[in-house]
Amino acid sequence: QVQLVESGGGLVQAGDSLRLSCAASGRTFYTLVIAWFRQAPGKDRELVAGVTGITGIGGRQSYADSVKGRFTISRDNTKNAVDLVMNSLKPEDTAAYYCAARRTHVLSETVSDYEYWGQGTQVTVSS
Repeated sequence: QVQLVESGGGLVQAGDSLRLSCAASGRTFYTLVIAWFRQAPGKDRELVAGVTGITGIGGRQSYADSVKGRFTISRDNTKNAVDLVMNSLKPEDTAAYYCAARRTHVLSETVSDYEYWGQGTQVTVSS
């Protein structure tokens, strides 16, 4: 079983930065694909960024086109943690952000492919 806990959300102005953190339990964290999703009111949950575990092509990162060049995902397997650094935030980045994990080395954009989810953290960007 894997438990995920997000932290770091908040209210910021456009152009500001935020760091979201996802702390995970479990001895096999290093094998998991970890991803950040977000969901804005009235919209579907969408993949923001993801990073693979050490199996397969280890540590490969992937980003949604809307955040490329602004967001960076990183993982520290010694701390069972994944961070999402968000720079140059825009009002359209406003959403609830969720950390998710799946027991495979393949990164997926599909919400139902992820077995474990955190409770979410709210990010609000004012203009």
